[in-house]
Amino acid sequence: FDSLPPAHYKETMSTILVWIQQSETKLSMPQVAVAEYEIMEQRLRELKALQSSLQEQQKGLNYLSTTVEDMSKKAPEEISQRYRSEIEVILGRWKKLSAQLVEHCQKLEELMTKLQRFQNDTKTLKKWMAEVDVFLKEEWPALGDSEALEKQLEQC
Repeated sequence: FDSLPPAHYKETMSTILVWIQQSETKLSMPQVAVAEYEIMEQRLRELKALQSSLQEQQKGLNYLSTTVEDMSKKAPEEISQRYRSEIEVILGRWKKLSAQLVEHCQKLEELMTKLQRFQNDTKTLKKWMAEVDVFLKEEWPALGDSEALEKQLEQC
């Protein structure tokens, strides 16, 4: 009986596996090009919430690892190996998920910065174009008014 995992182990394993599966599904959603800052902010909040959830689940993962280590000391080799390979698969998925989460957050933050910069540049350009439009629609000075012509030439 020492080589069998406690009931809490099975519950924790099930919880962690369900959580990993759900998180992998959320991260595997196709990334679409978004040009709306608010949507990008919402997606970033979702990713940050997933990161928090990942940290909350870490205790369960630690428990599984230590329980497998304890069982490995008491159980026959083939049973120990089965549990070790089971936890190694979970740890591999966990690490991959964690890395993807960090990568998605960084990429989204970079894209949000670029979008913000682009939107600011667009506003500046539109303002400049409106000023140029006003200038171009101004009445041209009379041909004999060299001072007004010089002023307009400078503005051009």
